[in-house]
Amino acid sequence: MTTGAPTTPYTDRPRRSRLRRYLPLGLAGWLVLEIWLLTLVAGAAGGMTVFLLLVAGVVAGSVVIKRAGRRAFQNLNEALQQGGSPKRGEGNGLTMLGGLLLIIPGMISDVLGLLLLLPPVQKAVSRLAENTFEKRLRAAAPGSLGDAFQQARMHRPDGKVVQGEVIHEDRADRPGPDEQRPPLTR
Repeated sequence: MTTGAPTTPYTDRPRRSRLRRYLPLGLAGWLVLEIWLLTLVAGAAGGMTVFLLLVAGVVAGSVVIKRAGRRAFQNLNEALQQGGSPKRGEGNGLTMLGGLLLIIPGMISDVLGLLLLLPPVQKAVSRLAENTFEKRLRAAAPGSLGDAFQQARMHRPDGKVVQGEVIHEDRADRPGPDEQRPPLTR
């Protein structure tokens, strides 16, 4: 039965980004590689050794996350007591990410987690992330989420925000002195 409405054989779907296209494939490949490496280590060193390595990774990761969180909280408290904002570049976020990677079972994630605990690697990764983020913000189209971040970063030094609406009028469209103007709030 037809409704008489023309149908198109192809729908206009937006293109998927590269990240959305290849992320599931990358995660599946990473999981297969992790399992394969665990079986290789279990074959060479024994199952109990692999189990102890996994437990040690979970314990070390939780200790790292706890210490980084405590350090971040202390930095925040000190900054608030002094009336300023916390220092950037402390590396607490990357330290926590390193701890999380240690908690995730697997050899590759443990190596990446241990690498993220090294200060030179943290500095390089944070510099790369900041540069990438800044480049994306500059290239953001008006009205996009990146534009919202850019607008949020622009603020007055005293932190005050003035709510308002900008109305552009032409000289011919302005009401005369005896005509009523519309209210400013709705």
